[in-house]
Amino acid sequence: MYQGRVYPTFGTYQDNCNRCTCKEDGQWECDQEPCLVNPDLIDAINRGNYGWTAGNHSVFWGMTLDEGIRYRLGTVRPTSSVMNMNEIQMVMSPDETLPSAFSASNKWPGLIHEPLDQGNCAGSWAFSTAAVASDRISIHSMGHMSPALSPQNLLSCNTHNQHGCRGGRLDGAWWFLRRRGLVSNNCYPFSEGDHNGAAPAAPCMMHSRHMGRGKRQATAHCPNSRTHANHIYQATPPYRLSSHEKDIMKELMENGPVQALLEVHEDFFLYKSGIYKHTPASLGKPERYRQHGTHSVKITGWGEEIQPDGQKVKYWTAANSWGPTWGENGYFRIVRGANECDIESFVVGVWGRVGTEDMSPHH
Repeated sequence: MYQGRVYPTFGTYQDNCNRCTCKEDGQWECDQEPCLVNPDLIDAINRGNYGWTAGNHSVFWGMTLDEGIRYRLGTVRPTSSVMNMNEIQMVMSPDETLPSAFSASNKWPGLIHEPLDQGNCAGSWAFSTAAVASDRISIHSMGHMSPALSPQNLLSCNTHNQHGCRGGRLDGAWWFLRRRGLVSNNCYPFSEGDHNGAAPAAPCMMHSRHMGRGKRQATAHCPNSRTHANHIYQATPPYRLSSHEKDIMKELMENGPVQALLEVHEDFFLYKSGIYKHTPASLGKPERYRQHGTHSVKITGWGEEIQPDGQKVKYWTAANSWGPTWGENGYFRIVRGANECDIESFVVGVWGRVGTEDMSPHH
């Protein structure tokens, strides 16, 4: 008997991410997998006064923590040679002060694109790259071009040492954007159906060819037959910022959103609102309850907040790629200035390749 219903011997029911089976002796035997949505962990976080609120993001219900780490992240940690890229130090005069709060969408209204949803595709490497490039091209063309670039174009076509929905590298994604370019998301939409778990991405439907003067042209019509705008957008090589919060802030304020690595722990999936920092709520549990993996996100602003105890907490605002219903409308805030979850360890900017010929109305 379970919840008023009688099950036959070897009958099963699903309890979140675990399957329970009725044994011959009439007892239930349940799998013991740690679930991605863990009600005990949600309670512990919300009782613990950590400065943020946890909750159940319903699309994660029924997934194991292991599946969350495998299918919802997908950025390969950069190699040491990439991590050692020369950092750009922003030049600041001694008397220069930065505002206590900044939002890219306030400074560049209409040019900052909303978060997309990577689904069960370990493709954050493609989503964060396309997201940052979309905003940067829009800002640097002063709004003449404001494409939402296609993560699917990267997932399917950037295949050299990349693994689509099984993970990829940021440096490889930026190389592709510089050398081959991307079309808009409207032209080449994300096909979630292809990514059931870690299935390979769909085959590449579009390539680009060289036109001279560094320009490229699409070799095919858009996979989305309702649009004919198959313009190719490119970017300059990426540049790495120093991990100092002031350098990241100045770059963000002057040139637009930046891409950042993020080490995601088991409690981050449960984030609902507030200023995130990784909690010790799982410390008493066996190691399989404490998993983490590398992700990448788009930082769009910063601020500070006075906590109930009177302490001032500084934060970054960042866009995730888990859709608009996760977190604060698809965004999250995270402690700033302490390299929380590696958020300041590898931060990248890029310039949209915007020439005068790109400004003509027919583009």
